[in-house]
Amino acid sequence: MKKFTLADLADQEDKNKIKMITFQNIKTNILTTATILLICTAVNAQNDTVRYVGKTLSNVDYHHGQLSPAVGVHATQIMRASREHPEKADGFGWTYNHQPTMAYWNDTFYLQYLSDPAGEHIPPSQTVIMTSKDGVTWKMPKVIFPVYHIPDGWKKEGVEGVAKNLDAIMHQRMGFYTSKDKRLFALAYYGIAMDEKDDPNDGKGIGRVIREIKKDGSFGEIYFIRYNKSWDKSKSAFPFYTRAKDKGLKKACEEILSDPLILQQWVEEADRDDELIPLKKPYKALSSYHLPNGDVVGLWKHALTSISKDGGKSWEYMPVRAPGFVNSNAKIWGQKTSDNRYATVYNPSEYRWPLAISTSDDGLNYKDLLLVHGEISPMRYGGNYKSAGPQYVRGISEGDGTPPDGKLWVSYSMNKEDIWVASIPVPVVAKVTEDVNDTFNELPDGQELKLWNTYDLSWASTKIEKKSDGKKWLTLRDQDYFDYSRAERVIPFAEKMEVTFTVKPEQNNHGLLQVEFQNKQGLPAVRLTFDSDGQLKTKTGARSNTIAKYEAGKEYKVNVKLNVKTRSYTIKVNNEKESTRIFYAPVEGFERIMFRTGEQRYSPNPDTEPDTDDYDDLPQTGKLIPEAVFNIQSLITKKL
Repeated sequence: MKKFTLADLADQEDKNKIKMITFQNIKTNILTTATILLICTAVNAQNDTVRYVGKTLSNVDYHHGQLSPAVGVHATQIMRASREHPEKADGFGWTYNHQPTMAYWNDTFYLQYLSDPAGEHIPPSQTVIMTSKDGVTWKMPKVIFPVYHIPDGWKKEGVEGVAKNLDAIMHQRMGFYTSKDKRLFALAYYGIAMDEKDDPNDGKGIGRVIREIKKDGSFGEIYFIRYNKSWDKSKSAFPFYTRAKDKGLKKACEEILSDPLILQQWVEEADRDDELIPLKKPYKALSSYHLPNGDVVGLWKHALTSISKDGGKSWEYMPVRAPGFVNSNAKIWGQKTSDNRYATVYNPSEYRWPLAISTSDDGLNYKDLLLVHGEISPMRYGGNYKSAGPQYVRGISEGDGTPPDGKLWVSYSMNKEDIWVASIPVPVVAKVTEDVNDTFNELPDGQELKLWNTYDLSWASTKIEKKSDGKKWLTLRDQDYFDYSRAERVIPFAEKMEVTFTVKPEQNNHGLLQVEFQNKQGLPAVRLTFDSDGQLKTKTGARSNTIAKYEAGKEYKVNVKLNVKTRSYTIKVNNEKESTRIFYAPVEGFERIMFRTGEQRYSPNPDTEPDTDDYDDLPQTGKLIPEAVFNIQSLITKKL
């Protein structure tokens, strides 16, 4: 019989051959048992694992990675941190906000995240929860797991120092559980960090807590569901769940404690030898979904992956990097979508930008890479272990609800500072085939922005608004000193096209609106600007030329004809004379039109120094600017 090398075996498609080879090797003592295990791991990892088979890769020189957007993504900033204006933020003015998780229950979106005053692992620390009926308008955060005081004199095994006026550090990889009785529970973990460099997730903390969320918006009592064994239970501020009088809560706890896919998410915070954790290895932030045959796909940080055939009790092979996936130390999220396909959402780079989505027909082979969030807000506040970019993405876990709109909903933090959600239409697509004919007042209510990608902030909104005359406009508002609002429309690819849009500015002495005509990768060739000096300008290389003056409250119908072959365009405003201009950058064609209330950002970039402990707040972090408002009546395109 032929002798197979490890490389030969890694290419085998028929698992029956592996059995035959293993038997022959045992007979002839060709390979050791360890080698056989390596062979099986290699074969499984190649033939039965998640992989990226697409060709598109992100370019971290751009915040959007030069990725084409998934059409119709609405990214919404639901909590903008502000130390100076807590009434506009979380009510506390805390500026380290991270690890959001989501659920959909009782016809309501629920989102919880942990919060510290300024930096990671620096107490005090608490978990707050937000709710929304539509995923766009969210209520003010409410504390669900409060600050927990560590008794003075407490000593942490293996760490120098004694607790004095010390509070616990919150951490959680999973935040919600919907019981078989259809009750919703929130969970979180209290860890101990003796100083800012100590690890609160070393298995030497206090333990995990659970609390019911009731339909009327109130919360049940807090109980511990699992202690760290090093903790003195007699010093606990909350009782253990077995002492609860609520049989339904105890039943839910037992359900959780018997579910390996939930327990595997506790691995960092649990005791290192906790018998409940199936895979006792430092694989972080498990996300999982089921395939039609019952197999479970597991995804961890660094795009590590494995397959379980018994619901997470065991894994077919030790997690390996998913072939073709690019991902560093931020989370990766995977789930089945409402069209019976699959999606992963993650940062496809060694940085925490951009945020992208990849889709699959079978849950194993992922074939595209599209943009979800391609902006990086300035990091306004310094803090311990803060990282730039839209990161730590997590959607709605299996069993924790299904929004009726069929969209894929994800939550994430920006710079570990602000909290965002994004809704991604399903099916996920990158192209449109019909010319744009969007007159917003003529489109069905709630469907006006169906094919638009929006970047909607707390202090710089992007929304459909009904004006005093009863007509609907796409309104971009901006009073954010550090950021801007933005709306973008994907269009059919065109080398030659005509575009007409109508804008009504509400001021002409502050603010600005930039309109860009871009290629597939988001690179612009033409930029028009309603500038803060009351002039409509066009970018000509490093300079700008004035096309016309504009007035507050007046409508401006702008007609632009673009021609890639001549690298030129004509522009006409209202009934004024048409003029001809040259592209300021070449493109192969146009596929996107973007409206933005600020200048394009280019920082941070791959060479930006990482944030350190002594990173200072930016100047004037609490500054609000006079609100600028630009109303867009319509956008119409025609391929020529």
